[in-house]
Amino acid sequence: MKDDPIDGHPGYSGGGAISLENMSPIIVDPNEEEAFVDMGAMHARSKVEKRIKFLSDRNEVPNGKLYWIAWTTVERSESGAYYYGLAASELVVDREIRRGYKLLPEHVNHMDKSLKGRVVIDHMDEKSKGILEKFLREFNPEMWENSRDELKNAFDGTSE
Repeated sequence: MKDDPIDGHPGYSGGGAISLENMSPIIVDPNEEEAFVDMGAMHARSKVEKRIKFLSDRNEVPNGKLYWIAWTTVERSESGAYYYGLAASELVVDREIRRGYKLLPEHVNHMDKSLKGRVVIDHMDEKSKGILEKFLREFNPEMWENSRDELKNAFDGTSE
């Protein structure tokens, strides 16, 4: 987490400025049963997205592998840092033909929802949700414990 970039600048409200400094993209790969942070996803340059031409028609990537980008926002309270917002966006990638499926507006909307503290993961398959839950719990157990019940309950124990 970063400090407020406009702190100490009187008269500047930051009108319209959005800070992505507290957001991290977590790639969930149900094929390899792993999750990892990949900051390249902030600019569509994650390990999964590199050298792939993305299309908006899922039917054009029939043999693609499913991935998720979980846009994760962290905030701080009196008890410490916690997972504040979480919204997952789907990716389908076929490395062999170097094509993929993703809807950019969905990714932008999910980033926005995460920044606003919303939890949007109900559309994920159970296996992927379980991988994400396990990652969040193990990546920083204290942040998991400090997180709101709304976020924890969204997983409904999928990793156990």
